[in-house]
Amino acid sequence: MTVGVLALQGDFREHCAVLRRIGVEPIEVRLPRQLEQVERLIIPGGESTTIGRLLTIYQMLELIRARAGRDLAIWGTCAGAILLASVVTDQKQGGQPTLSLMNLTIQRNAYGSQLDSFEAPITMPIIGENPLQGVFIRAPRIISVESGCEAVGWLEDGSVVAARQGRLLATTFHPELTDDDRVHRLFLEL
Repeated sequence: MTVGVLALQGDFREHCAVLRRIGVEPIEVRLPRQLEQVERLIIPGGESTTIGRLLTIYQMLELIRARAGRDLAIWGTCAGAILLASVVTDQKQGGQPTLSLMNLTIQRNAYGSQLDSFEAPITMPIIGENPLQGVFIRAPRIISVESGCEAVGWLEDGSVVAARQGRLLATTFHPELTDDDRVHRLFLEL
């Protein structure tokens, strides 16, 4: 199994460190030729507009879309989840480039600014009974989960923070910033 981490911007190094810790040597994906080598791709947190524009500049947006329907499992964390969503509620006119692969509606920076970042327990039965500690940094909020997509993780107030659609996974939090590798292991099993 080959796992790539999109390494254009954001916290790709942290995802790579978790993968190495669980015995998987990741490929840092910066160009289409590296994308062609992987069977799984993590799109990290960072700045979704910047990542979307860089995917366009490096001609990988359409390649990822095409492969997602065929042979590529994808996990987006925070900004990566925004890029996977079919609807982003607060886009400006012209918006940002997105992959639009998951039947999700998502709101960017839904909890506020960097100062409003927080940690909270997440219920995610798909990875086990024990709560997962979620790190939310300028986090988006999943507003709705539509046909073919299912919610798989929640905050105590019932807010959806993780969703799955086939071999696609979106999390609005940062599992790579904790010592808990269960979400990474889940992704490797998709």
